[in-house]
Amino acid sequence: MLTLAMLCGFAFCAGLIDAAVGGGGLIQIPALFNLLPGVPSATLLGSNKLASACGTSLAARTFIGRVRVPWSLVLPAAISAFAMAFLGAAAVSSVPQTLMRPLVLVLIVVMAVYTFRKKDFGQLARPRTVGTRERVLSVLIGGGIGFYDGLFGPGTGSFLIFLFVRCFAFDFLQASAASKFVNLATNIAALSFFVPAGKVLYGVALPMAACNMLGAVAGSRLAMRHGTSFVRGLFLGLLLLLIVKLGYDMLK
Repeated sequence: MLTLAMLCGFAFCAGLIDAAVGGGGLIQIPALFNLLPGVPSATLLGSNKLASACGTSLAARTFIGRVRVPWSLVLPAAISAFAMAFLGAAAVSSVPQTLMRPLVLVLIVVMAVYTFRKKDFGQLARPRTVGTRERVLSVLIGGGIGFYDGLFGPGTGSFLIFLFVRCFAFDFLQASAASKFVNLATNIAALSFFVPAGKVLYGVALPMAACNMLGAVAGSRLAMRHGTSFVRGLFLGLLLLLIVKLGYDMLK
């Protein structure tokens, strides 16, 4: 019961952070692996996905109606991400994780430096006309991030937020809301594998899901209350955490 209570606490924190800027997996996955060392990795990952999917879906629901989401860009990205997440999961065994970490670390450092130096980045939404070029770009972004999420995973939400701001001139709050729908698609794609394969520990995953959902509501409301500057600060903090974690993993 103490272990479950600790996992639920971590799930709440993960849902809160993930709802605002993504990155909940940085909290939830290590907690599962450290507190349940005897459980197979695939089962822990499946349990994490179930809890995350519930929190992400509630965060997405909270954002609807309060943040303008450009569906003509987000829906193609979400559909593409769902499809490509399968391919990414299938490619896991053929791509060494040791090759992925340095590349991802470099990309995250570039994102952090760019966001920090460009003070007006993501501060104000600049609506653009949505044409064929923008829709194709959204499909490519969704497909690329979906494949990455299935293949490796860390920083998926952060990559989505950065790309939505950089490519479509969203502000950080709008990009955070949009990223939830794409991330939800990749989570559902993963669960469509984990659930039929029996890779979910429901006695742990369901209480964690409830706490993740509570955290997601708190995080999304916090983001909407404090606006884009707050989300930008959290985003930079999360990128720094990702840099430290990936760097530490490479040195182990």
